[in-house]
Amino acid sequence: MKLHRIELRLTRLPLVRPFRTSSSVKSYIEHILVRVETDSGHSGWGECASPSDPYYCPETVATCWHMLKDFLTPLTLGKEWSSLDDFVHLYRKVKGNNFAKAGLEMACWDAVARSQGQPLAAMLGGTRREIASGVSLGIEKDLGVLIALVEQYLAEGYRRIKLKVGPGHDVEVVSAVRAKFGAIPLQVDANSAYTLADFDILKALDSFDLLLIEQPLAHDDMIDHARLQAQMKTPICLDESIHSAEDARKALEIDAGRVINIKVSRVGGLREAKAIHDLCLAHKIPVWCGGMHEFGIGRAANVAIASLPGFSLPGDVSGSDKYYKTDLVEPTIVAKCGEITVPSGPGLGYEPILERIDRVTSRYHDETAK
Repeated sequence: MKLHRIELRLTRLPLVRPFRTSSSVKSYIEHILVRVETDSGHSGWGECASPSDPYYCPETVATCWHMLKDFLTPLTLGKEWSSLDDFVHLYRKVKGNNFAKAGLEMACWDAVARSQGQPLAAMLGGTRREIASGVSLGIEKDLGVLIALVEQYLAEGYRRIKLKVGPGHDVEVVSAVRAKFGAIPLQVDANSAYTLADFDILKALDSFDLLLIEQPLAHDDMIDHARLQAQMKTPICLDESIHSAEDARKALEIDAGRVINIKVSRVGGLREAKAIHDLCLAHKIPVWCGGMHEFGIGRAANVAIASLPGFSLPGDVSGSDKYYKTDLVEPTIVAKCGEITVPSGPGLGYEPILERIDRVTSRYHDETAK
């Protein structure tokens, strides 16, 4: 198989409501969509879900566009490959840049699955017909607004609530939510906002019977997370620190965390996401699927990977309507009673609507193999 054509589209959608974390606030999301055509006439779509700013990870939309256009496309266009392992090997010399790689790799998974008439979930080894869905709620200046949102999403049936926390917005907030809603499945995400000097705050969170505390310390750290985990009963969940199955192996060896958040984009694609899942499943370590405010294409890939048996905790794969008034695929991805049905159609199982995509595209590039 060869890629005959690669198309890149820079697209933007406004969020239903601004989303604030410990490091940034967003009112819209800008992602790169990747479409590939193979020499056998099959096509596939992927989504490069990098943030626009370098506050979550070093990559940005601009760096991903550069890597996709100037490196990943020349390294793969018109080159022969027979499996996704072979395809990834074509750009092995490109270091890092996982978000850029993930968008292109995802499109190839979709194309291969469509060519075989298989659902992507089945190709990956998925066993679930539905995945459990949770929601991630940003930092709200008004605690009343946050309480109302928690109430809304619990009423809609979401299986777990995740609260973004940061210095000055942590213990009081979690305490208020626990007091109001009791023993709901609850976890927090710090996005690397703390250090070991904040141990008293993190230890205070230990008393709220949380499912986990996600990435409390530095984005590139494992050692201090291991020190923290040794002093806490609440499981530490690693996110930003894990970029590969090798990172996950090292983290588990030193007990740097007891849960891993698998984000397809962060680890460079579905192939590596599955490898991390398989490693954790073998070690009986729970995993869940995180999100990057994906549009429907990337969200569909998340649904597929979350169908694997080791994804035992509700993830951040919520219905598209939580973030966007109109998504870019049909049917709309929805969560009913806290579950999203894994599609049975070929490939991603959701169809990108080109007319909608064109309306929100601000930059376009395509190349065809000579």
